[in-house]
Parts: sequence; C-alpha cells; structure tokens
Amino acid sequence: VQLQASGGGLVQTGGSLRLSCAASGRGFSDYNMGWFRQAPGKEREFVANIRKSGSDTQYADSVKGRFTISRDNAKKTVYLQMNTLKPEDTAVYRCAAAPWEVSTLSMEYPYWGQGTQVTVSS
Repeated sequence: VQLQASGGGLVQTGGSLRLSCAASGRGFSDYNMGWFRQAPGKEREFVANIRKSGSDTQYADSVKGRFTISRDNAKKTVYLQMNTLKPEDTAVYRCAAAPWEVSTLSMEYPYWGQGTQVTVSS
C-alpha cells in the first residue's frame, strides 16, 4: 500500500486543521492505520490509530479530546481532525499502515507516507 498525506499548513493557536492520508493499492480496509508526528530535535511520537473497520481508536494523552482520527474505507482515506491546536503540536505528521494488530509503537507499522508539515503559531 502506498500512502500520501496532505492537509498540513500554518495555523494560529486555537485553530483547526484536517489531515488526510490517501492510500493506493488494494486492501485498504485490511490495514490498521496510524498517525505519528516528529518535531525538530525530538523523537517520533504516536498521535492516534484506528482499526480496520473504524470501530476502535486510540490516542496519545497529549491530543485526547482535541484530535479525532477517522477513516473512509470506500475512499481509501484516513483523516486526522485537529482542533484547539497548540504550538507544541508543531511537527511533521506522517500516516502509517499495518496489516496486523498495532499499538503506539512506530516499529509496528511497515508502510509510511511522506510527511505533511503542521505549524502552529503562538
């Protein structure tokens, strides 16, 4: 599966953005999907994941209540709605896919899209 992330940009504190990750290839609904982010000088950080059917999601504590992950299997796309953005959300965001069960560890995801930059100004 190939992944293409989009939707990043520059937004003020308190603003919103919606990231999209479009998949190509077969079997999108067979993959658990995740979003990760990496800020300059910091390690890659788990943000959220969603199971194949979309029925189960998991969030990092830092984004819980502000971010929502969802997916549309017919459109082969996973979304990350980000509300009440803070400067500490500034990072390159990447989507990832795995055909097996996953948690918060990036090493569990074999397929990655390129990053999309999110910058939150104070």
